[in-house]
Amino acid sequence: MSDGVRCMWMRGGTSKGGYFLAEDLPADTAARDAFLLRVMGSPDPRQIDGMGGSDPLTSKIAVVNKSEREGVDVDYLFLQVFVDQPIVTDSQNCGNILAGVGPFAIERGLVEAKDGTTDVRIFMVNTDQLAIATVSTPGGKVSYEGDASIDGVPGTSAPQPIIFEDTAGSTCGALLPTGNESDMVEGVEVTMIDNGMPCVVMSADDMGITGDETPEELEGNDTLRAKLEAIRLACGPMMNLGDVKEKSVPKMTMVSSAKNGGCVSTRTFIPHRVHKAIGVLGAVSVGTACMLKSGPAAKVAKIPDGNPKTLSVEHPTGEFSVVATLDDKGELVSAGVLRTARKLMDGMVFE
Repeated sequence: MSDGVRCMWMRGGTSKGGYFLAEDLPADTAARDAFLLRVMGSPDPRQIDGMGGSDPLTSKIAVVNKSEREGVDVDYLFLQVFVDQPIVTDSQNCGNILAGVGPFAIERGLVEAKDGTTDVRIFMVNTDQLAIATVSTPGGKVSYEGDASIDGVPGTSAPQPIIFEDTAGSTCGALLPTGNESDMVEGVEVTMIDNGMPCVVMSADDMGITGDETPEELEGNDTLRAKLEAIRLACGPMMNLGDVKEKSVPKMTMVSSAKNGGCVSTRTFIPHRVHKAIGVLGAVSVGTACMLKSGPAAKVAKIPDGNPKTLSVEHPTGEFSVVATLDDKGELVSAGVLRTARKLMDGMVFE
């Protein structure tokens, strides 16, 4: 591919990565992954010989194609390219990179834009689930300008509401893969949950931290990292994920009481680096854990009244609002979030 491959680089939510049409990438998985490793410059902590930004949040790929599924506009496959290991994995979804899929699909002509806003129905291949993204399209063209702001991203952009449906158990087969709201793993109480993103939720206090630490402080805590990884490896099979040694799931979230009037405060390893914020679907899973009757999150969460409920999930750089709609039985029907995206580059990328 010395002539280059067509690619759009975009910020989606609080992440950043390359967006490709499936037809522009090698059909063979091994060849595709080798190409993407070269594009990102992995494995290398600095990713100096590629487009990656030396952080898992900036080493991501979206592969998009026009869908043949009834009632769906496009299929979206998310790929996490590891920074310092030669690994490309599809074992998780990414709700931040998802925020760029709708605009990308319209820009590439896969979806016809309407005047005002355009709903793009997106099938998330990683988890076999549907998301509906509402993209700003005044005059029938994508606009990235607007007044919406999200913590973790400077400035403002066009608002993009995204609704998720039927996300419970999307990867693990059940919302609570062990059937329990809490389990003891490696001597620590945890909630293993999957409402769009497999997560292990535990108390910050039980892990020997306050929950106020910076990402840099947490990454420098070797004792904490070793304990988290032991729990993660033990939880993998219990969550129907198998051996997760080389997988990017489950995410590991430590919770404490909210510090700024929200529902809960979080610090998340994804799984070996600390998230500067929190992932979209990770926030949905953690927010759902807060609404359980028991477990580490339920013990510290402050749940607002009413239905739907807006759950403010605090993280190192602000908060993430999850809007949860419940049925008459108090069970989650759908979860919505507000994201933004911005096109950064459109052109050719070379290996």
